[in-house]
Amino acid sequence: MPGMRRRDFVGLLGSAAAACPIAAIAPRNAMPVIAYFDVAEQPQVLAAFYRGLADNGYFAGQNATIEFRSNAGRYDRFPELLSELVRREVAVIVTINTPAALAAKTATTTIPIVFLT
Repeated sequence: MPGMRRRDFVGLLGSAAAACPIAAIAPRNAMPVIAYFDVAEQPQVLAAFYRGLADNGYFAGQNATIEFRSNAGRYDRFPELLSELVRREVAVIVTINTPAALAAKTATTTIPIVFLT
């Protein structure tokens, strides 16, 4: 993707998360819960993610709930944080790095995972 900035690509990632069959996964009349899982909080990347969701009609607190989890660089916390998200029965897990994507894959075989590496 020559010329595409990471921030733009993360916006596309938000679009991909929004395109997942969230309505089919979420119980009727319940807001879908979208998990955003990252190694560290990156405000510009998170903003692009929210823009991607909004471009597809999903707005936090209005018609979707966003669960943000960050391990603050502590990879040993991946299992704990992902277990929380699996118990929460999120509709989709979105992440932007390989270690987090692999940890998510280990944590669940039923929740869709959208990732950028």
